[in-house]
Amino acid sequence: MNAPTLLLAAAAGSPGWWPFAILGICLVLIIVLITVVRLHAFLALILAAITAGLLSPVGSLPGERPASQELTHADPPLAAWRDADGRLRLETAPTPLPPGAIAATNAVIVPPDQTPRSHWVQAVELATRGFGATAGGVGVVIALASIIGMCLMESGAADKVVRRFLAVFGEERAGGVICFAGYLLSIPIFFDTFFMLLLPLGQALALRTRRNYLLFVLAICTGASVTHSLIAPHPGPLAMAELLQVDLGLTIWVGTLVGLIPITISWQIAKAISRRLEVPLRDTASAQVADLQAIIDKPESELPGFVASIAPVIVPILLISAASTAAAIEGFRAGWPAAYAAVEFAGNRNVALLVGAVLALAVLVRQRRLDFASLGRMLGTPLETAGVIILITSAGGAFGLMLRHAGVGQAVQALAEGRQWNLILLAWAVAAVIRIAQGSATVSMMTAAAMVFPLLTPDLPYHPVYVFMAIGFGALTMSWMNDSGFWVVCKLSGLTEKETLRSWTIIATTNSVIGVLACWTLSKLIPGVAGG
Repeated sequence: MNAPTLLLAAAAGSPGWWPFAILGICLVLIIVLITVVRLHAFLALILAAITAGLLSPVGSLPGERPASQELTHADPPLAAWRDADGRLRLETAPTPLPPGAIAATNAVIVPPDQTPRSHWVQAVELATRGFGATAGGVGVVIALASIIGMCLMESGAADKVVRRFLAVFGEERAGGVICFAGYLLSIPIFFDTFFMLLLPLGQALALRTRRNYLLFVLAICTGASVTHSLIAPHPGPLAMAELLQVDLGLTIWVGTLVGLIPITISWQIAKAISRRLEVPLRDTASAQVADLQAIIDKPESELPGFVASIAPVIVPILLISAASTAAAIEGFRAGWPAAYAAVEFAGNRNVALLVGAVLALAVLVRQRRLDFASLGRMLGTPLETAGVIILITSAGGAFGLMLRHAGVGQAVQALAEGRQWNLILLAWAVAAVIRIAQGSATVSMMTAAAMVFPLLTPDLPYHPVYVFMAIGFGALTMSWMNDSGFWVVCKLSGLTEKETLRSWTIIATTNSVIGVLACWTLSKLIPGVAGG
């Protein structure tokens, strides 16, 4: 075998069944560590990432020192790297080498500008680099989103938005109002926080309207579950956009519009479930029924204005979307360079979320009359929460990247070659299987994205954003006992495990199935999307 052939095998990884074995071993490891050993998800994921690297074939990791060959330098050297479109390039090495390039000759890999390491050391090094790369991409956004969520909760802004919608549509439509208004409100708020935020309002509405308490629990869950899996700045969609190299602004507005399809149908399912399954309002560890009456009687004067309440959610979305739209308009950059630069800066996701956080903090300070010391103390809790989420998300990103180094994506690509696979359905199925196996929607999104990315070829007959959404919907499937979201809904609302399976699990799975069918249908009707 000649040097170019060996170099391609080393750089791209020879497809076969071993990558699938690595995937299976690592998924079992994650499940056992989280559910049996009760290890923290961060440690379980980073250990799985390192394990994937260790199990990779010797000589397959970038920057790895060959085990049985003496290092030599090529004259002239060959170079292999992936270009901007993800295609593998192999040619005489230019000077300087492109980022990530591997120079080689006579089947000897010589990483540029670094001393080659052993397979074992490089498995650890690449996992930590993947962790850092993911944290660099999502860390600031997650922290800012956590601050916005806290401010909306503590200032009463979310309560104000829901009350205003109730005033317009009436209490008879209270469940639908919470469902669809909550869909918008939950965009920048983590699912657990959002559920805790609106649950007291749902409990109070159950007392006020004398309707089935389960209806309001499902109203909160229906929309929020979709945003968690589909719309940034939630960590899963944020990391997916990075891994799949899909424009973030495009994913936000397309995901927001398409997400309305499954929640419209699942809300009808939720109403049908509530007619068949009556659940009384019960005392829980976090709330007593006798204390909930105070929520109903809270005066409107204690809440901020409607525009101020909704601005921290709407403004970042508009800024990010404006930047994506400007980039898509042909000639705008060349014809209006100053305007484009301003829009591009304001629409940067970190800047946009920073603007949202400043607006949310201003509402909180004004409403609660806080000084800087008090505000600083209040920021501690959301930042601590964000820190844990960043650790877990980044470890999940490292795991996904190590699966890519292990050749899982290439193995999936080789398996799909010559077969009439629909990539949208395949991406959904991969995410669904991983979700059911290990519970975490975020981990399943990042893992599936890393596996599917090599299949996003330039001749794909529809925009990659459909694959992005299919993975997100797949990660919603079958929330059960190994999912932390299951226990959040179950324990905080006072439902039994059986009641949660018969309600929340059905709604989440309905969103998943209807969502992927919507993606598949739209990919046939509108294969290209604005901005793509």
